[in-house]
Amino acid sequence: MPTRRMRRLSGVVGTVALATVLAACGGTPGTPPSSETGSEQSAPPGPTTATPTPPPDPVTIKANVKNGASKIKVDTLVSVSASSGSLTKVKLSYTNKDRQGRTQHGTVAGKINENRTRWTASDRLEPATAYKLTSLGKNKVSQPSTVTTTFRTQNLTLAEQTYPTLYPLNGSHVGVGMPVIVTFDLPVKNRREFEKNLHVTSSPAQQGSWHWYHSREVRFRPKNYWKPGTKVTVAANINGLNAGGGVYGQMSKETHFTVGRSMITKINLSSDVAKVYRNGKFVRRIYVSGGKPGWQTRSGVKLIMDKLYTTRMTNQMIGAREEYDLRVKYAMRITSSGEFLHAAPWNAGYFGRRNARHGCVGMSTGDASWLFHRTLIGDPVVTTGTSRRMEHGNGYSDWNMSYAQYKKGSAL
Repeated sequence: MPTRRMRRLSGVVGTVALATVLAACGGTPGTPPSSETGSEQSAPPGPTTATPTPPPDPVTIKANVKNGASKIKVDTLVSVSASSGSLTKVKLSYTNKDRQGRTQHGTVAGKINENRTRWTASDRLEPATAYKLTSLGKNKVSQPSTVTTTFRTQNLTLAEQTYPTLYPLNGSHVGVGMPVIVTFDLPVKNRREFEKNLHVTSSPAQQGSWHWYHSREVRFRPKNYWKPGTKVTVAANINGLNAGGGVYGQMSKETHFTVGRSMITKINLSSDVAKVYRNGKFVRRIYVSGGKPGWQTRSGVKLIMDKLYTTRMTNQMIGAREEYDLRVKYAMRITSSGEFLHAAPWNAGYFGRRNARHGCVGMSTGDASWLFHRTLIGDPVVTTGTSRRMEHGNGYSDWNMSYAQYKKGSAL
């Protein structure tokens, strides 16, 4: 049984143990620990404050012409770009006056690229015209924006605009040798830029090249004769195009034509015989008489340029000393200088025997009528047997040089 002293020691030990337990727990429940213990207490976390999301950038729409600008060059190709978003619609409208002073309105077509960040007009501008460019776009969260740009183009007189003429005429049926001919009423100095905007497409497709004869005329021919039945489209997209020297293209033009069957006339003036081939097959022999010495018919490849049922021919027209004044039937022009295939019944005694003409190729009225009614403009007439050669540019002389030589006349 423990003594009194032992019970006192036991009480002291219990008190120390309890104090130790309380110290290890940091204090009594619900009571913050005393600073005397050396412990630190963190403050309870407060509510979290969210960082505000910045507003999305608006779409930026910019045109390549300034708002309110005047005297904008007509060779400008208007474009609109968008950043921080995309384009939804662009409209370029205009107002001007026609040659009679009447007000007219219109729009210029254009196209937005695949990712809808750029619009480009399909044509250049008209002179002395007021334009309104309306551009609509949206940013990345589809907030819309509209920008309106107005401007005016430079004034141009007719003396500052070159007008194109395209041949063959629209809807024509032509021979296999027919070149495309584009003429301008004012000289073109910037040939390279103009040629880049001249387009020939054919079905079936055939290789070909442009060839400048001078500053007002450029032609296109295929590498070989057109294939019979070919359909050809020619587009001269020169409206507003800078021709150089302060001159611009007056308008764009287009023509369509179809190539007929192949019909080639081969004339040998050594034997005074012409042979006609249709689609490669011999169909007729014609006895002829060509130009006599001093008036030799040119050898080379010529093309039918024009057909006249009746025309007048005189010695004064060509400067011949022998006087004559004739009404000639079934005349088919083959050079600019005055060579024709035609009926010449007054020379019947020379057909197939002797060259007795002033440069033309004569034949009987029956043969001339037969040939006249079967030829097309652009049918080849291949002449041999004389020492006089075809001059470059004397009529449709395009086939008197190799394709390699012809291509050298291109500005590209």
